[in-house]
Amino acid sequence: VDAVLSRLTDVMFAFPDILLALVIMAILGPSLTNLMIAVGIVYTPIFARIARGSVLSNKNSLYIEAAQSMGVSNLKIMWKHIIPNSMAPLIVQVTLSFAFAILAEAALSFLGLGVSPDTPSWGIMLSEGKDWMESAWWIAVFPGIAITLAVFSFNVMGDGLRDALDPRLKNESA
Repeated sequence: VDAVLSRLTDVMFAFPDILLALVIMAILGPSLTNLMIAVGIVYTPIFARIARGSVLSNKNSLYIEAAQSMGVSNLKIMWKHIIPNSMAPLIVQVTLSFAFAILAEAALSFLGLGVSPDTPSWGIMLSEGKDWMESAWWIAVFPGIAITLAVFSFNVMGDGLRDALDPRLKNESA
């Protein structure tokens, strides 16, 4: 199962994120639900690879060997040790993926493949504002600034969470 899922994620990594999202949106059609499905499919391999790497590194830790030698069941080891110790990198990736999801939604909506035009979207605002740049520049500039600030905020939050949740950084500062 591990080898098959790893090869599947490798295949999905072979395609650029926005291209894969474009293909999915072209197949499903423009709507908010389909956009969420497309973004979810595109970013799933990132989470799979991070979860796999974290679980494999925790699986080979000394405390897991100690628990196994004491006779703790594999299910209890998974719930009490492996999952809690594998969550930190996934939580950080969630915050960073929010930023990428905002960019993907804005790009797809800008191209007309995202949400429907009656749904508020920064990408649609940018698309409509590009025609008014010479006479009313603020129509396109302010949605662009909002996208930039949102992406920057999620990246800073992800960086802060990484610093707070990484045990190696805690040990170095002590």
